[in-house]
Amino acid sequence: MNSLPLTQQSCHGREIHRLGSSELPALLAQLKEWQLNNAQNGIEKTLNFKDYAQTTAFVNAVVWLAQREDHHPDISFGYNRCHIALGTHQVGGLSIKDFILAAHIDQLLLPTS
Repeated sequence: MNSLPLTQQSCHGREIHRLGSSELPALLAQLKEWQLNNAQNGIEKTLNFKDYAQTTAFVNAVVWLAQREDHHPDISFGYNRCHIALGTHQVGGLSIKDFILAAHIDQLLLPTS
């Protein structure tokens, strides 16, 4: 596994394989408030926002990021809530790409100076 932090990695050009359960705790520890969803073989996070404008701005940023990384989450959202689910269909579970994209999504939520 790459020793760089997830935020310094990209989904592009990666050999992917399904991660084993022993690899997941260390990767989850690098993320903020993502949960395993064993029923869906993925990870997920629900976020709350002030209003519809903030929610849709965040969703649009995630869409742009996902397109750039060529790894696309399932996203559902409403007025002030957004749910993101990640899994790699090619491997039928989680791959490193899911954790890389989740880490980049977390960076969208960092306060700006």
